[in-house]
Amino acid sequence: MTDIPEQCFSADCPGRALFDQISDKWSMMVLVVLEEEPVRFNAIKRRLGGVTQKALTQCLRRLERNGQVSRRVIPVSPIAVEYEITPLGRTLLLPLKAMHEWTMTRLPEVEQARQAFDRRNPAQDPPTLSAP
Repeated sequence: MTDIPEQCFSADCPGRALFDQISDKWSMMVLVVLEEEPVRFNAIKRRLGGVTQKALTQCLRRLERNGQVSRRVIPVSPIAVEYEITPLGRTLLLPLKAMHEWTMTRLPEVEQARQAFDRRNPAQDPPTLSAP
């Protein structure tokens, strides 16, 4: 099997909660958006089609709390907020890009598997997967 200790599968494992937070679709995309330069909240929201203000706010707060993003208030009128990826957050970019590459490379195989499953199980409605 794998080298993952059994306690990592426990509901109260702190690593499990962190993994859940960094593997969230919005967290992954926010970190990539911030890769090049600091970005204001509304610019992030515009880049991430479909994200609600509430979901983005919650995501940015989690990333900031976990030390992956820093927040800076810009004293202009009206006040603006800018977010920047931290050195810790940058360490996630390589694995995130690897996951994205896998997704794009393997998508045709996944689509074939989905179609085969749906043919074998016609009475079941396939789960709806919204595009990121």
